[in-house]
Amino acid sequence: MKKLQGAHLRKPVTPDLLMTPSDQGDVDLDVDFAADRGNWTGKLDFLLSCIGYCVGLGNVWRFPYRAYTNGGGAFLVPYFLMLAICGIPLFFLELSLGQFSSLGPLAVWKISPLFKGAGAAMLLIVGLVAIYYNMIIAYVLFYLFASLTSDLPWEHCGNWWNTDLCREHRGPKDHNGTPALNLSGTVSPSEEYWSRYVLHIQGSRGIGSPGEIRWNLCLCLLLAWVIVFLCILKGVKSSGKVVYFTATFPYLILLMLLVRGVTLPGAWKGIQFYLTPQFHHLLSSKVWIEAALQIFYSLGVGFGGLLTFASYNTFHQNIYSILAGFAIFSVLGYMSQELDVPVDQVAKAGPGLAFVVYPQAMTMLPLAPFWSFLFFFMLLTLGLDSQFAFLETIVTSVTDEFPYYLRPKKAVFSGLICVAMYLMGLVLTTDGGMYWLVLLDDYSASFGLMVVVITTCLAVTRVYGIQRFCRDIHMMLGFKPGIYFRACWLFLSPATLLALLVYSIVKYQPSEYGSYRFPAWAELLGILMGLLSCLMIPAGMLVAVLREEGSLWERLQQASRPTMDWGPSLEENRTGMYVATLAGSQSPKPLMVHMRKYGGITSFENTAIEVDREMAEEEESMM
Repeated sequence: MKKLQGAHLRKPVTPDLLMTPSDQGDVDLDVDFAADRGNWTGKLDFLLSCIGYCVGLGNVWRFPYRAYTNGGGAFLVPYFLMLAICGIPLFFLELSLGQFSSLGPLAVWKISPLFKGAGAAMLLIVGLVAIYYNMIIAYVLFYLFASLTSDLPWEHCGNWWNTDLCREHRGPKDHNGTPALNLSGTVSPSEEYWSRYVLHIQGSRGIGSPGEIRWNLCLCLLLAWVIVFLCILKGVKSSGKVVYFTATFPYLILLMLLVRGVTLPGAWKGIQFYLTPQFHHLLSSKVWIEAALQIFYSLGVGFGGLLTFASYNTFHQNIYSILAGFAIFSVLGYMSQELDVPVDQVAKAGPGLAFVVYPQAMTMLPLAPFWSFLFFFMLLTLGLDSQFAFLETIVTSVTDEFPYYLRPKKAVFSGLICVAMYLMGLVLTTDGGMYWLVLLDDYSASFGLMVVVITTCLAVTRVYGIQRFCRDIHMMLGFKPGIYFRACWLFLSPATLLALLVYSIVKYQPSEYGSYRFPAWAELLGILMGLLSCLMIPAGMLVAVLREEGSLWERLQQASRPTMDWGPSLEENRTGMYVATLAGSQSPKPLMVHMRKYGGITSFENTAIEVDREMAEEEESMM
């Protein structure tokens, strides 16, 4: 056992218990990386960044759509239940890991090097998502600039991109209030503007022949990456201030849209459809799965953003989208009355809802360009918040791995990442770029993300140990997680996610965009994309095992143990059992060294002494 325990030990340093901190001179007691790494300048920076990260573009169309296709108000029952079983516990777990260690998604696996591949998989997923997510922001910028006009370009037919099928879906009505024109088999101006002008998708024959690069989309994508780079230039110190605007402004615009929407004729029709419970839907397993997926994607668990943001918190900081639905469905109810069609035929899911239905809804409002500009500016701020998190996750992960080389040049490294991702995203600006975007959206963060989250949950609770993890939280926050969190981390959350994973595999459906079906080679590419992130986990295990010595079982044991430098990043926070890993702490009573250096015992160090006492009692009971 001693041989195994010595695998991570560093060269011992002889302590001098009689030396005061002023007597120690310039002795190197490990470089304080956390000081160089940066921190939030205030608690509100962290809170608003997390809110902005979680409430992204997808919440504007995903939550309302999931609600009205799965029983309206009844959908809230499984939604809040899944929030309690998976959402909140995993949210807290990821925040706790990041804040306790002050490390990014790669370096945090000092907790158990055997599972470092999960961090690499998380990084790969975030990188793929960041590439296409910024393309969506580029579309938003395109519409934002197009709104700076007296007449919206998608309001009328008769433009060069329109076809004979184009019909304005609001026109003269008969005495019964129904449209005098037969609109079946026609296409709205906003739909043709999106597909034939913005995307120019008619210039591509499919995903295998993307066509030419659209220069206007290319420039919008470049602008999107420039904005992101400037906002993360100085890390969380700069992005933490930007979110004061980007995380709060969307709620102001949603409130304005809500007030305007509920005053429109027929608004109550949409809100009633949105909230009326259809409880028979609760008997369908699909509704429960959809609710869990909505929680999973809304909170952003597994992408590394929460862990990264929490890693910039001070050690002892306490870390313990329905409005959008009202605003949107009040407007959709007005559209439903104008078009004389059911609400569920007005709205569509995904990008079609953001770039076809909403723009069309804006044309039906007085002062259409004004409302259109506000709406797309809101989408821009929502998208940027999430993109900040994705980029900060990537940059933080790599700089934490190579702090001596990259941390002093973090701005340059961030710029190189942005340039590389811009170049990789150029295929999305082609005539057939939407096909590639759909493929990335369907496979980059699907089953691979679930595997990463399940692995993280099991590694922390089963390998590192639920008791150890709760002790760490006790030392950090002053209290232990209750039975609710323990039960979810140990059983409920991983079991639910595993059921989700199995369901997504059993109910697998090939990707499609409208009537276009992806070829077999594109489907295979997408599946390989998802599998690659999963394969990072066993690949990381293989590397970790090969770095150790002894038999296979001994190597597995050594690789699964925390490294000697695992724990709080700052020396003054390494109390209790973690004092033993400080330089100059080979004394039988390492806490005395800590007391002499930092002067007395704090309330949190009292907690650390309690933890040590509990550990000693457990060891005695096992002997």
